[in-house]
Amino acid sequence: MVWDTYFRPEPGHLDMTAGIVLAMHGVPPKDFPRNEMVELFGLHARLDHPGGGPEHEELQHRHIELDEKMRSWPRTPENDPYHAASHDLAHHLREETGLQVYVGFNEFCGPSIEEAIDLAVQAGVDRVIALTTMMTGGGDHSEKDIPSALERARLKHHGVEIVYAWPFELPDIARFLAAHINRFK
Repeated sequence: MVWDTYFRPEPGHLDMTAGIVLAMHGVPPKDFPRNEMVELFGLHARLDHPGGGPEHEELQHRHIELDEKMRSWPRTPENDPYHAASHDLAHHLREETGLQVYVGFNEFCGPSIEEAIDLAVQAGVDRVIALTTMMTGGGDHSEKDIPSALERARLKHHGVEIVYAWPFELPDIARFLAAHINRFK
């Protein structure tokens, strides 16, 4: 199965006025060159500290180059089971909701969350419901990174309603986990 085309919209098959963007974390592919992965993580750590000058710009340019390479790396269930599982979850979510689901990743693989929103809008979606599997508060991705990506998408797509279906209510999470635990009693 070709994962990057698996969840493209099927015209007339699903309700296209609303769509879901499943905002997932993302992981590096197992077969990405190790030396470049180490370099990317090192650059990320160095760029987290404020600085300036020509060295900073060079580091930033190289970081962008390696990030784009990693995000566009071909994914398979073997080299990135998380990517495959994310698309499997999207398939089940589409079956449950009747809405088209676009998978976007916070980091390490593509499409990005913003690119997933772009795909939804290009397909004619005028209401995007962004959702993440990161259910508890306190994490930078769910509380900062995803909202920032959604805000950038809002500025780009005037007239498209973009809703972040987060945070989850703790009692709802507890009920979900308790139901799952009951399977193992």
